[in-house]
Amino acid sequence: MNVLKAVLSAIAGCAAALIAYSAFYVRGDLGGVMSYLRARGALRRLRDGGTPEQISAAQAQLHALGQQVGDPVLAGQLIPLALLIGTLIAALVWWTFTRRQQGAPRTDIQERMVYRLAHRLGGRFTLEDLSTRSPLTDEQARAVTARLLDLGRLTRDGDTYRLN
Repeated sequence: MNVLKAVLSAIAGCAAALIAYSAFYVRGDLGGVMSYLRARGALRRLRDGGTPEQISAAQAQLHALGQQVGDPVLAGQLIPLALLIGTLIAALVWWTFTRRQQGAPRTDIQERMVYRLAHRLGGRFTLEDLSTRSPLTDEQARAVTARLLDLGRLTRDGDTYRLN
């Protein structure tokens, strides 16, 4: 699980750093990016049926628009900030998964597992059924059945448990 957690944290951190770098590159001007993309689409359509003069004028206009929208110098200066943002996101993802793994298993989820298995088996099951057909371990299965017996939601008939 630690490998998966590390890979997921690295992917999230790299993605956040790349998004931050992209936002710095265009100075947060999403409207400028959209106008550049519209102009690029118009140039592609113009290449199919336009004259060479129209195409060169559209290319020049697209180049000028690209120079207005993007700022590579600013983005280059802010690479450390983008990397810091990526590192913070990766640490947040790591912390979230670690906190979730360290917490005690929720009893309501375990009880729902027992109820679902019992309903699938017609209301009757054994500890062996619960251990083999659910993700619960033997000791978790014993604990949850004991808790449900104490609450009066199960009845024990020898080795078999029955829903009330």
